[in-house]
Amino acid sequence: MKKKETGVYQLNNGNWEYRFTVTKSGKKTHYRKRKDENGNVFRTQTQAKRARTEAIKKYRQSEYLSVRSSLGIVTVRQVYEEYCEKGRYDKAYTTIKKQDSLWKNHICDKFGDRYIDDITVAEINDYLSYLYYNEGRAYGYVEAFLKMFYLIFGQAYSRDYLDSEIYSKLCLNKGTKIHMPKRKTDDEDDVVTFSKEEIRILDDYFSGSNGETAYYLGKFSGLRINECYGLKWDNVDVEKGVIIIDRQMQYQNGLIKLVSLKTRNAKRTIYMNDMLQRYLSELSEKRIEVEQNLKEVRLQNQIFITDIDGQMISSLELVNTVDNGKIQTVNSMKYHTRRLKEIHNLTFKFHYLRHTYGTAMADMNTPTHLLCNQMGHSSSKVTEKYYISMSKTGIEILRDNLNKL
Repeated sequence: MKKKETGVYQLNNGNWEYRFTVTKSGKKTHYRKRKDENGNVFRTQTQAKRARTEAIKKYRQSEYLSVRSSLGIVTVRQVYEEYCEKGRYDKAYTTIKKQDSLWKNHICDKFGDRYIDDITVAEINDYLSYLYYNEGRAYGYVEAFLKMFYLIFGQAYSRDYLDSEIYSKLCLNKGTKIHMPKRKTDDEDDVVTFSKEEIRILDDYFSGSNGETAYYLGKFSGLRINECYGLKWDNVDVEKGVIIIDRQMQYQNGLIKLVSLKTRNAKRTIYMNDMLQRYLSELSEKRIEVEQNLKEVRLQNQIFITDIDGQMISSLELVNTVDNGKIQTVNSMKYHTRRLKEIHNLTFKFHYLRHTYGTAMADMNTPTHLLCNQMGHSSSKVTEKYYISMSKTGIEILRDNLNKL
């Protein structure tokens, strides 16, 4: 057997082996291998050399992991799993589903096995930029990733897995913290509104349809779609002209439920205009009539759903119920979205009614704090985007003011 180079030797039978020695706590340990992990002998010097390099790499990595584990340093996966187990009892169902989706489908594979204190600001910023610029993800969608990283690092800091210096660099210091990539100049504005011409088309389309009530609630009160379909008659006072928003409809594990609103500010009192008040008043009177004329049919078509307090209630208690007693859900608008595209080539999303309502109210100089309350925003900064949005009406007002200069 003759030595060819350090750690690699040729055997008398022509095959090869590798050796290396490590010293730990003053004690030497010798490693020697003549076969690879599959039991195949090393027939060339190159095979033995590569196997030795890989073996040393694996040993060093295992030692590295062992040391970090003994110091109490954990992986991103461990932080997230601990958060799921102990830290999100107060989170809404949809929030949990969204977090788990981002984790399982994206973040876990990329960062799950990384140590929490070993991730740099540049890595996160590069990853967010890749999602936005290279994969073409929507800006709002990428923001959800940023929030997830802030959540994970915050959890790690609160559980003493990150020291204050690293946490500050990642999440607090204005000059260094992780942040969203620069927004593309041609990126679509978040506020999408319907023009007066489009509103006329929508008025005609929804008139007399099973989506008419939801349409009016979106148009004249800016309700979110879950709030709209979760509205109970008990929460509508047609005489005073107010609507109490304190719950929303959601699908949870395939079941329709009425659940708590996502934020405290979303719980609010909506003031109706005369048209909406008159419409709901007439609808309430009609409800009494159909309850008498279609009683058996309505009882047959009703379903029972779980209310916010865990009690089962009839779907007939909901405002958005068809005369024959069949329930309308958050999925009911999908049909109308398709039809409006087919018939009028109009892109319709229920949330655009909310945008249109907010922008119209801003155009009429509604005080910010009042509009913030009516929209159920947690911050006036969210409301301000309706004042900044350049609607057609807003441009007309601007031009009128310019002509007065």
